[in-house]
Amino acid sequence: MLDGHLAELYGVATKVLNRAVVRNIERFPEDFMFQLNKEEQEILRCQFGTLGWGRYSKYLPRVFTEQGVAMLSSVLNSQRAISVNIAIMRAFVKLRQMILSHKGLARRLKELEKKYDARFKIVFDAIRLLIDESEEPKRRIGFKA
Repeated sequence: MLDGHLAELYGVATKVLNRAVVRNIERFPEDFMFQLNKEEQEILRCQFGTLGWGRYSKYLPRVFTEQGVAMLSSVLNSQRAISVNIAIMRAFVKLRQMILSHKGLARRLKELEKKYDARFKIVFDAIRLLIDESEEPKRRIGFKA
């Protein structure tokens, strides 16, 4: 997650979040947080549209991994930071569970296909189609205060 998005969730300015990270930089190794380079920043800027006048930071954005987001709760010590952090961690866990269950289901289907012959090919094709198209309507992700 980008530093600006996390700052918005935590209800602080991006500058405040980054200052807290810099003051506690030993808590954020490379696998917890990294900084985008100029080229990556430009790609993101194009994806999100043109920013308004004065809203473009002269600093390169920081990106936090799941562990980095968890570490932010110890750096930003407020009730809102704790609540947001719990919600983000739950979202990461739910996402991981969904990915694993989908992979497990596809693996199990392949095993069944090997076990049974072509008589059930139509059934397996129908199940595979359901798995591929089983996207639920996209819910808005984020913390609601």
